[in-house]
Amino acid sequence: MAAQILRGSIVALRVRWRAGLLMRSKLLSWRGLAVGVAVLIGGMAALAAAVPDVRWRLDVIGLKLGGHLPEVPALDLARWLMPGSPVYLGQLNTHSTTAESGILNVFTDDAAYAKRGEEHYRRVCAACHGLEGGGGSAPSLQAFIERASDWAFFSTAKWGRKDTAMAPQPLSEREIWEVHSYLSVKGRAWAREAARKRASVAPKIDVPFTRLLNAAEHPEDWLMYSGDLLAHRHSRLDQINRHNVHNLRVAWAAQLRPATKPLAATPLVVNGIMFVTEAPDGVVALDARNGRELWRFTRAIDASKLPVCCGAFNRGVAVLGSRVFVATLDAWLIALDAATGRRLWEVQVADYRAGYSMTTAPLVLDGQVVVGVAGGETGIRGFLAAFSVADGKRLWQFDTVPGPGQPGHDTWAGDSWKTGGASTWSLGAYDPKLDILYWSTGNPWPPFDNRSRQGDNLYSNSIIALAPKTGKLLWHFQLTPADVHDWDATQQLILADITWQGEKIPAALMASRNAFYYALDRRTGKFLYGRPFVKQTWAKGLDAKGHPIREPDTLPTEDGNLVYPWLHGGTNWWPPSYDAKRHLHFVPTVDAATLYFRVDQKLKPGTMTMRGTTLLATNRPAVMAVKALDPDTGAERWATRLDQGDFHQYARITGLLSTDGGLVFAGFMERLSILDADNGKELWTFRPGALVNAGPAAYAIDGVQYFAIIAGNVLYAFSLPPHEAPAAASAAAPPAGR
Repeated sequence: MAAQILRGSIVALRVRWRAGLLMRSKLLSWRGLAVGVAVLIGGMAALAAAVPDVRWRLDVIGLKLGGHLPEVPALDLARWLMPGSPVYLGQLNTHSTTAESGILNVFTDDAAYAKRGEEHYRRVCAACHGLEGGGGSAPSLQAFIERASDWAFFSTAKWGRKDTAMAPQPLSEREIWEVHSYLSVKGRAWAREAARKRASVAPKIDVPFTRLLNAAEHPEDWLMYSGDLLAHRHSRLDQINRHNVHNLRVAWAAQLRPATKPLAATPLVVNGIMFVTEAPDGVVALDARNGRELWRFTRAIDASKLPVCCGAFNRGVAVLGSRVFVATLDAWLIALDAATGRRLWEVQVADYRAGYSMTTAPLVLDGQVVVGVAGGETGIRGFLAAFSVADGKRLWQFDTVPGPGQPGHDTWAGDSWKTGGASTWSLGAYDPKLDILYWSTGNPWPPFDNRSRQGDNLYSNSIIALAPKTGKLLWHFQLTPADVHDWDATQQLILADITWQGEKIPAALMASRNAFYYALDRRTGKFLYGRPFVKQTWAKGLDAKGHPIREPDTLPTEDGNLVYPWLHGGTNWWPPSYDAKRHLHFVPTVDAATLYFRVDQKLKPGTMTMRGTTLLATNRPAVMAVKALDPDTGAERWATRLDQGDFHQYARITGLLSTDGGLVFAGFMERLSILDADNGKELWTFRPGALVNAGPAAYAIDGVQYFAIIAGNVLYAFSLPPHEAPAAASAAAPPAGR
């Protein structure tokens, strides 16, 4: 029946076309052709609806005609669309628009395929790559299979690699897949055996939620991205202190996989095992004593095809129970076995083709993993979501751009809410006593022009408080309504108690990108106070409810307006630190101005459409500093300048870490520094030879304290010399102040 529909459509087209020629009438000819094409399209549509195998083939052709699949030659694609082809393209319709993740070996588990593949391998490949693929005069194919996609293996074998010794192989396409099946089967067997051996000698990983609730009481481990659920980024370790920090030296260094920008992850340490992400597509477990690799998980991602605004970043993992959780750049959440790196489950959080990505570390609560999404520059509709630790089931989702019927929807003009932005790409905090989850949100879209989205644009640039079991909104506070300067409010929140008007208040504290330091009552969201912590010229101040009182003529214009702070803000995602004993909030800051321009652009969701641009004011040097702020008042207690100049990018500033040893670990450009927590004096400096853009961690093993941080793509661990470490703990100076 389907074949008859197609034949009938083609015959109708031929008849109409010939009729046009015979009548020698251009008008009738074009009309006849149009009718014929319409009949053909209708017939093929009916055929596609009736025959699924035709439907996906039409979709693949559409992808190719639309500019996708450039890595697949047109003639080969035509052959592979034929029934019986050894290269199956059906996954491209539902899973991906790239060959890298959409063209798979569908016979990986076929024993007969693997058996024939072993024969082909020994005949063609074993002489160079070893008898079982472990490597010889050529690299290990087992290692290649472990980290590479099916397509990478197939295309390398079929066409070779330019400018290398790897030539096209004398194998048919089916034989290439058979070899891949053999190596996959062999590799899984090796991986199981290696995992068994690792599990038999590796420390047991079992982190119950009760331990995370009391993370500060386990300073020997660094259990989460922010150190604890209150996001203090403070360690109670005091072996390394202001009296001996000048003797700090490199204990070990581990080379991570190359990246286009400095890696930004904070390593986690549990029972002597360190877990760290390698952007854009991997997690590695190391022995925290010496940096020796224990296992590595990789998942093929072509970052060049993803709609990321600022680079292929990943800021780390989360651990709960015996599982490690990682959010991927193409918006999937993956659970791994902490002992072996084996994938347990994965779930798609959002569709990257709509502009979504994920760069943040997850936050784990009791039985759930909470993750945010990036894409505020590509016209997404932001959200925050929680997933089951056990199986990845989505438990709840809170939309940060309210839809029709939801509170706040009237703050978006027209249909602008559908692509409003308000991403959630930083990390939240949790108050276990109040049982409230706090998160901060990013800019509305487009970032530099609000004419298409008139209104305050809730809940962009806001702090939101949610019930963690349901995702229900409890309260919100918007820092920059109707933002036109791209000042995401995705800075790290600190949960701490402050004294306000003679009363002890549980507060949520934020040094925001818009240059104001805020204190809110975290029970209700009530505004307590706000004051600038760097120079700002866009607002006269904040009113009694914390709303900004805008200065006139500070919006982006076609000719440009000079405004403080600069595009990347008074601070950014670089996580701050809070020392409860000293009652000081340490913040990485930048004093700089930017010329803000508005540019007319057609809005195209899913792409980087900013409707504006910026230019750093070069006659006003940017100043990078670490500042200590008093949470009770927002007053500056000290400031240490790390550098000044015309630096244009923000991927060269570290997060902070404070300790009971009276230290603050910081970094900028190609320099790591440790400061005195009481006065900001620089006590130690190390130049790793690469840009720094990650958050540090502190941990201890066998009585020895370490600092760990990534510079470029090298993970460094620092400690005192062995003869100093055991006796050093008693030398820590008592904290100043409270």
